[in-house]
Amino acid sequence: MLTDLPLEQLWDYEPPIDEPDDFDGFWKTTLETVSRWDLDPSFETVSNPAYRLIEVADAAFSGYGGQRIRAWFLQPAGNTERIPCVVTFRGYGGGRSFPFAHYEPCVAGFAHFVMDNRGQGSTWSPGDTPDAAAADPQFPGFLTRGLGSPESYYYRRLITDAVRAVQAAASHPAVDPGRIAVCGASQGGGVAMAVAALIPQSVKLLLADVPFLCHFRRAIEITDQPPYAEITAYLACHRDRIEQSLHTLSYFDGCCFASRIRTPSLFSVALMDQTCPPSTVFAAYNRIPARKELRVYRYNGHEGGDVFQTKERMRFLHEHL
Repeated sequence: MLTDLPLEQLWDYEPPIDEPDDFDGFWKTTLETVSRWDLDPSFETVSNPAYRLIEVADAAFSGYGGQRIRAWFLQPAGNTERIPCVVTFRGYGGGRSFPFAHYEPCVAGFAHFVMDNRGQGSTWSPGDTPDAAAADPQFPGFLTRGLGSPESYYYRRLITDAVRAVQAAASHPAVDPGRIAVCGASQGGGVAMAVAALIPQSVKLLLADVPFLCHFRRAIEITDQPPYAEITAYLACHRDRIEQSLHTLSYFDGCCFASRIRTPSLFSVALMDQTCPPSTVFAAYNRIPARKELRVYRYNGHEGGDVFQTKERMRFLHEHL
């Protein structure tokens, strides 16, 4: 059922956002710090008779803290040209899975780089990368891992990994570095937004479906569904850490990244989504100053547009890449 604002109000929904004064400085320092580690991308060809029409490489690169992050790199078999590449970030709790789960862009003629989520990959899709960083006590899940400060927060590491993933993809000889799109659904959509904002010179397109990590303050007040419920459960226990925790989250809010996005963008939102309430998506989308499109699915939940949105993504990629 509909549990959020009416659609006509959502199109104009631009709430005040708690943006830290040092937001840009924080991320500039973070990316400068990780640049100390050699990216060291690697691509090891995977031989399997099931991949006759797709060439697959088991990829890795050095992410936050120099930790090795796993990925898949796929391209159409027999390709000899530099082609556009879609860099995909996975949803909450999921990992890179298996190569055959990622054929879609290759069938359309694109290369596809799929980043593993550090520490995740044991919920709905298997992963292979641990989160090596230590953290304070947390509520089960990832939203409260390292919530004590922006410097220790889990998503500082994950978003930095994602920036480096784009750089790793661009280093492959089959990729045209001037034609890279970042893509994701839910958590992946929120991470893609951050990457598009942080390295606009490296990202040609942004595709974000039912994005997570937007307008934290509203999300935790209007939905009791996970993953946002992890934050409310944590704050219910740590009653003395509410404002400090919200301050940490503000450095990772998609609404703050949104105003810095300069690349053409395609979004989707579902009006019956209780995982990522539609007002949180609109709060971010409405702040984007670049050319943008939004597909609204009135009677869907967090599955969003599913194959209908797949068709929209393929159209958008072919129009712009």
